[in-house]
Amino acid sequence: MLLEGKTGIIFGVANKRSLAWAIARRADEEGARIALTYQGERLEENARELAASLKDPLVLPCDVTKDEEIEAVFARAKEGMGHLDFVVHGIAFALKEELEGEYMNTSREGFRIAQDISAYSLAAIARRAAPLMEGRAGSILTLTYLGGERVIPHYNVMGVAKAALDMSVRYLAHDLGPLGIRVNAISAGPIRTLASAGIGGFIKILEHMRNHAPLRRNVDQDQVADAALFLLSDLSRGVTGEILHVDSGYNIMGM
Repeated sequence: MLLEGKTGIIFGVANKRSLAWAIARRADEEGARIALTYQGERLEENARELAASLKDPLVLPCDVTKDEEIEAVFARAKEGMGHLDFVVHGIAFALKEELEGEYMNTSREGFRIAQDISAYSLAAIARRAAPLMEGRAGSILTLTYLGGERVIPHYNVMGVAKAALDMSVRYLAHDLGPLGIRVNAISAGPIRTLASAGIGGFIKILEHMRNHAPLRRNVDQDQVADAALFLLSDLSRGVTGEILHVDSGYNIMGM
C-alpha cells in the first residue's frame, strides 16, 4: 500500500483506455483517496462511471483553459481532503487538422490551443496545488511523449507542445523544490488511447516501435501506471525534474 493515507487529484480521465484512468486505478489500489476531473458534459458520464469502482472519490468538472474552474477544483479538494500529496496532469489536446500535413502549416490559433491545454495548464495546476502540498513532500506528475524530443511524422504541433511541457517540468521542479514538492514526467511509448486516435499513421508508429525497441514490444497502460506509482510514492523521494521513458527502450535507439 504505497499510497496509504495519501490524497491526490488526477486530471485528464477520458475513458477506461486513458493513461490517467490507469494511474487513478493503480493509486486507488495502493490506498490513495483521489479526485478525478473531467472536461465537458460529454466526458462526465465516463468519469462518473469509472469513479464508481474507486473508494470514495471526488468527481469534479474542470476546463483547464479557465482559471476559475482550476481554482474551483482545488477549493473543493481543500474542503474535501484538507491537503494534497500528489497531482497527475494527463491533459493534452490539439485540433485534429493540425495533426495532418506539415508542421509549417500550423495555424496561429491551433498553436495557441495546443500550448494552452497541453503545456501551460501544468503550470496553472501546479500554482494552485503548491499551497496544499507544502511540507508534505508532494509529487506532481505529467505525461509527455518522445515527439517533444524528436520529430514524429504527423505529431506536428503536439510535438512542440510536449517540448514546452518537458521544459516546464524542469522549471517547475526548480521553483517547487524548496517547498519539498517534486515534479516529474513519464514519456510513454505509443499506446492506443482517445488522444492517439487523432494522429495520422498511428498504426505504423506502433509497428515501428514494436520492431525496433530493445524489448521488441509495445507498452500498455498498466506499465505506465506502475511507473507512475513509483513517481507518486515516497520511493522516488529523491527524484525531481526527470522524464522517465516507459517505451520498451525505444528512446535510446538511433532509428
